Amino acid sequence: MTGERRPGRPRSEAARRAILAAALEELEERGYGGLTVEAIAARAGVGKQTIYRWWSSKAGVVLDALLETAADRIAVPDLGSLGADLAGFLEATFRQRGQRKVLVGLMAQALLDPAFAVAFRDRFLFGRRAALREIIRRAAARGEIADGVDHELLIDVVYGVLWYRLLVDHAPIDDAAGRQLADLVLRAVR
Repeated sequence: MTGERRPGRPRSEAARRAILAAALEELEERGYGGLTVEAIAARAGVGKQTIYRWWSSKAGVVLDALLETAADRIAVPDLGSLGADLAGFLEATFRQRGQRKVLVGLMAQALLDPAFAVAFRDRFLFGRRAALREIIRRAAARGEIADGVDHELLIDVVYGVLWYRLLVDHAPIDDAAGRQLADLVLRAVR
């Protein structure tokens, strides 16, 4: 049936956006461990019950905020070559290094909460993999990737470097690192 509405109050888009923005601001100030639903609600100007009506946990709020951020800030370029597409994608991805607290917090939560781990993997991690897979698929169709190269392993290498640097924090995550990783992948696929 069309036009039917679910029971309960309709979701306010303005409140939803305020909650997601508040969650990111609180994360920046307090980190994931210090983040509370109460603080998110206070900053967003909504009741705590509003958040719990739409999300089951702070991790769910943060995941939705992260998904919107990634969709807004990391485009999947189509510039006609693997080198250009990969460099553009990785530089935009690495430029989000300010999201380190968010990503590390969500990964920690995923390790502690198996149900959240599935949501994080399926909604965020697999979405990012799909974006990179599209770049690799187009490059393969153009003949830029040698036969026999394992596309999924390439994706693992790229995200392995990113996640290792995020979690261990031993080396920079910056534009130069994005370009270096793109160059490494280009050498590997030839």
